[in-house]
Amino acid sequence: MNKIEMIMPKMGESIMEGTILKWLKKEGDYIKEDESVLEVATDKVDTEIPSTCSGKISQLLVKEGDIVNVGAPIALIESDEVNNEVNQENSFADTLENNIEDLKEDLKPDPALAPSPENKIKENLKSNKFFSPLVLNIASKENISISDLEKIIGTGENNRITKYDLLKYLEDKNLEVPANTQSLPEEIILKEGEEIIETDRVRKIISERMVESKRISAHVTSFVEADITDVFNARKKIKDKFLEKNGFPLSFNPVFISCVSKALQEYPLMNISFKNNKIIKKNYINIGIAVALEDDNLIVPVLKDCDKLSFMEMAEKSNVLINNARNNNLSPDDLDGGTFTISNVGSFGNIMGTPIILQPQVGILAIGSIRKTPSVIETSKGDEIGIRNKLYLSHSYDHRIIDGAIGGKFAQKVAENIENFDLLSDIEL
Repeated sequence: MNKIEMIMPKMGESIMEGTILKWLKKEGDYIKEDESVLEVATDKVDTEIPSTCSGKISQLLVKEGDIVNVGAPIALIESDEVNNEVNQENSFADTLENNIEDLKEDLKPDPALAPSPENKIKENLKSNKFFSPLVLNIASKENISISDLEKIIGTGENNRITKYDLLKYLEDKNLEVPANTQSLPEEIILKEGEEIIETDRVRKIISERMVESKRISAHVTSFVEADITDVFNARKKIKDKFLEKNGFPLSFNPVFISCVSKALQEYPLMNISFKNNKIIKKNYINIGIAVALEDDNLIVPVLKDCDKLSFMEMAEKSNVLINNARNNNLSPDDLDGGTFTISNVGSFGNIMGTPIILQPQVGILAIGSIRKTPSVIETSKGDEIGIRNKLYLSHSYDHRIIDGAIGGKFAQKVAENIENFDLLSDIEL
């Protein structure tokens, strides 16, 4: 009987650790290959982790609530599958090697700034708190001691200090004017009829990211009106037959995604990342779709390679993605790699909004509700008043790199694409 180490898998390009939420199996249980063994939470998604082999769980190496690095062993499985053991060891070695290289990059010290991260780690061993290598690296560059780190109130799991907590601490520290500014949060004194509701983990993550995005990017929003009458009427005409033939409803989402994808191809500067004053060009278009969940939190799954998809592929894949988001069936990869984001605020009855950019993207488009409006129509008989279906597009973009001309023209191009979209020619019934 071979003992195989089950390791914490890599769950996305930028995810280096996860929190053990719940063990679905216990020591002594027999499990099959690909059977879910535990639930893990990252800063992007909660997901179930399957076993890499069949066998009996001989030992659980980590507890619920523990924060575990990618590549670290989490359980021992007794298995007769020799090949699996070799593959597992090779996989672990590859993952560990990648993580070591990543950590070397993260822990590379700046000679001109403070103690080295290695010394910070030695200090960390004397602390009662756990600090991730990324936090220690930032602390080292900013000359923050371990004793100062211990005073920061963390918003992560088990009050762990996150990167965003540390950046917020640095921001507050730089804004301090009086010498005796209090670092502790202001005490909350409840009045009659008031109560405190604790924010959940997802809400804290969203809060951190939105504040961080506003701190990083110079947000500007342009507004454009689009006439969606032709698309509206075409969808109304074929939606029942579409549902009957394909088994899922025809929504406006694939229309919006298609129109945005085509506009991004014409304005590639809207499809970039902006980091360290450098433009990272993307030769692919991955569009994030903001989805509201039942608990009123928001999640943004990503539809990959939109520029290569037909309209029917876009309709089917976006429908699956949105349903998986609402049913908590997304994988970490479903949330990774977005190059631009769409938020359909019209689904809440809002006519427009000023959305916040998802870093490190440089733009996000909010789509308002479709309204019947009286409009001036040009006809062969001259101008007439008619009833049209219209909506507003709200395009927020990073003014550090995107000027108003490009931001505004991009929004106008999306509107033109919507107005000229031939829905009937893209669908076979």
